[in-house]
Amino acid sequence: MEMSYPSTPRWNIERPFLTGRFHQETKAASRFADSFSNNGAEMAIGCYDAGVQELLVIDDLLSALVGIEGRYISIKRRVNHVHGNDTYDSTVTFQVDASMDLALQEMAKRIFPLCESFVLTGQFVESRSQFKNGLVNHAFAASLRALLLDYEAMVAQLEHQFRLGRLSIQGLWFYCQPMLGSMQAVSAVIHKASANNFTGSAVLNLLQSQAKAMAGDNTVRSLLEKMTQCASNAYLGILERWVYEGVIDDPYGEFFIAEDKSLLKESLTQDYDAKYWRQRYSLKDGIPSFLANIAGKILTTGKYLNVMRECGHSAQVPTSENSKLLSFGSNHHYLECVKVAYEFASGELLNLIKERYDLMGKLRSIKRYLLLDQGDFLVHFMDIAREELMKQLDEITVEKLQSLLDIALRSTAAAADPCHEDLTCSVERSSLLKRMATLKGVEIKTSSDSVDLEQPVSITGLETFSLSYKVQWPLSIVISRKALTKYQMVFRLLFHCKHVERQLCGAWQVHQVLEPNWHVMHNRLQTAKSIDEVIQHHDFFLDKCLRECLLHLPDLLKVERLKSLCLQYAAATQWLISSSTDLPKLEEPSDGFSGSEKFKQLKLRSLSQVQKVMIRDATVTESILKFEREFNNELQSLGPILSSSSQAEPYLTHLAQLVLGVGFDK
Repeated sequence: MEMSYPSTPRWNIERPFLTGRFHQETKAASRFADSFSNNGAEMAIGCYDAGVQELLVIDDLLSALVGIEGRYISIKRRVNHVHGNDTYDSTVTFQVDASMDLALQEMAKRIFPLCESFVLTGQFVESRSQFKNGLVNHAFAASLRALLLDYEAMVAQLEHQFRLGRLSIQGLWFYCQPMLGSMQAVSAVIHKASANNFTGSAVLNLLQSQAKAMAGDNTVRSLLEKMTQCASNAYLGILERWVYEGVIDDPYGEFFIAEDKSLLKESLTQDYDAKYWRQRYSLKDGIPSFLANIAGKILTTGKYLNVMRECGHSAQVPTSENSKLLSFGSNHHYLECVKVAYEFASGELLNLIKERYDLMGKLRSIKRYLLLDQGDFLVHFMDIAREELMKQLDEITVEKLQSLLDIALRSTAAAADPCHEDLTCSVERSSLLKRMATLKGVEIKTSSDSVDLEQPVSITGLETFSLSYKVQWPLSIVISRKALTKYQMVFRLLFHCKHVERQLCGAWQVHQVLEPNWHVMHNRLQTAKSIDEVIQHHDFFLDKCLRECLLHLPDLLKVERLKSLCLQYAAATQWLISSSTDLPKLEEPSDGFSGSEKFKQLKLRSLSQVQKVMIRDATVTESILKFEREFNNELQSLGPILSSSSQAEPYLTHLAQLVLGVGFDK
């Protein structure tokens, strides 16, 4: 007969090959054994001659093949692993009557592995058919059940031939051999799956690895591949919903993508680590081996579809009959389906964010304010808020600063920007250096003689003032809290430099660092093919700005000390100018004095004033020389730091040459 299961070999047991005498002996032995059994007197099998023993053994073996004890063959069961009411791993052994003919014992023991495999497979099917074991185990158990049906049909036909007196023990062994290899291979899989309590992708990986290990046995390999295919159908259904709809339909937690529903999209504007984007959906351990190379792309595809669905945008990948994920065969059709889904999701989301939500417009607006691309509003703001910004940190009123900022925005060219209302101000609680030291995700390079990061004794709004920007979903994916923090660090540096420039007219040159970087980012964003590329280019732009503003290397922020000296020098100079214009005029002597006496008095007074001026000038000169010494010392200490740092950061080379005096000779 031909078995219905694909891996079962063709075989035929209809051909009679035993003599009529054997047929008669079979019937006689059967009646003889039944009579003893009915009388309750069980004789040891060794009491019968070899021919009768063979018939009795065949009868018991046919029962043992379907897990039933016979008169002379017994079953011993041992449980190896029990969890609650479930048996995950057990051992079954068959034993024969010790008085049995040795040759018959040997033949029986050859068939016992097939009997044991049937019993273990049946137990596995029964336990794994429970709902709690997951869809993959359900499907695997269903494929095993189909195999067992073919197996039982084979045993039934063998028993029929035996009752007709056409089956010897050698014939029984002959017809069991094709099924033995398949059942033992399945039993090995079952043993490993039970011992480790495998579910989901672990079952698929086990089946696939066992199929590869059976490369030399086409029949067994084909059987295991078919079972792998059956077991994977449910898994591919979960995968299909994820890559086509962005939905995880995984009631038993078998899928290799985990969802953390506690992370909400609103957290992107507050959470510096952007956990929503990185951890709302994440890869778990135990990815199916046939999906390992594209697991990241599968994760990203569903994430993109989820973003579009959260935006109320149609997020389903167009599908057809050819795009169904029905198998993962050698034609790799499923890889092409995933690729098409990824390209659709990536292109749709990128277009949605760039066109409908105007990503570039938002970035240009942020550049206008936080990178001071158009600084007229800031100049006006610094003029009208100077008094408030000069106050100590605890004395500043943020509401007043916000009101002054709104006035500056409405009274300058920024009023034409529809996004200017998204701009807010804040006052940080620490200096820029202190903020750098506590910033996550920005590479901060320090050395043993790094600058002191302690909080300044006197800190004002000029050192702590910052701007912020309201960003809505889904733009918060790109312009996250982390990205805004980087923008704010650049702004705080530029703002303080602007303050110094207003006092010294020099430090504003740092702004020219940013424009070329912006253009590079702008061009890259125009050609970006996914939202992850947008994030990558955006982060690269910000990190490059931080590096070129020397915000990644606290040692290089000795520049802050140089700026402080410049501010002190500017203040001293302003005092000197104001005091020189306010010098008291020499008073004329009263009319009661004679001319000579008046001259003497004028001379004495002038000498006194000159002495005062000379003393003051000496003090000013000493102060200027002190400023010069301190400035030169700081500049000289900065030179070696720039020189050593330029090896890792080539753009510092020219600055190092200028500081060390090399560049001035050219």
